Amino acid sequence: MNTGVEMNAPQALTADRTQERKRAAVRRHLIRQLILELILPLGGYYALRAAGVNPWLALIAPSLLIAGLVVYHAIRDRRVEAFALFTLSMIVIGSVMTLVTGDPRTLMVRDSWIFGVLGLWMLGTLLTQRPFMRTASRAIVTAKIGEEGYQQWDARWDNDSRFRHQLRVLTTAWGAAFALDALVRVLLAYTLPIDAIPLVSTVQWLVVLTVLLVFHNIYVTRCGLKV
Repeated sequence: MNTGVEMNAPQALTADRTQERKRAAVRRHLIRQLILELILPLGGYYALRAAGVNPWLALIAPSLLIAGLVVYHAIRDRRVEAFALFTLSMIVIGSVMTLVTGDPRTLMVRDSWIFGVLGLWMLGTLLTQRPFMRTASRAIVTAKIGEEGYQQWDARWDNDSRFRHQLRVLTTAWGAAFALDALVRVLLAYTLPIDAIPLVSTVQWLVVLTVLLVFHNIYVTRCGLKV
């Protein structure tokens, strides 16, 4: 009995360390997304407005910083993720539109375009062999179990019809939510006082995101998609 305990102890320790590395990798990924998608745009806007900067510049400056960070991570990692490329292109398009019109509300509607187009794109990928959730899962799955583990996880697509159905269900849920969220953002951008738009829009999105994440977590747990 003692010998069995001694043999299993190192294995248990290794398993614990592996799980901790997975959790740490996921935390780093989530923190990075939190900074890029919430802290920089929202905090930057209100900090600049408090300093007396006009709404147009207060919106543009954080966007340019986020674009720079997206480019930096792409160069450092030597890999361009589809979502990062999409975000960068929308930042550039929104900034150019604002430069042409001079209207800060145009830039605020940019988020509506981003989420609306992204939602429609997600739904469009249902017709392909790479629905959005299959592509989007790569970063998190790789962070948890490495590139080789991701390849094994993704290989299920070729011979597991349930796996394909489950990823398409998740893609549908996220795509529909993003598209509907975009409509709400447009209404907010053109009806609220300009300085209230970033905060209210962000809170509204956090509510939508929370509902999506709760559904996502319950679904992937029930279907055995977690790694």
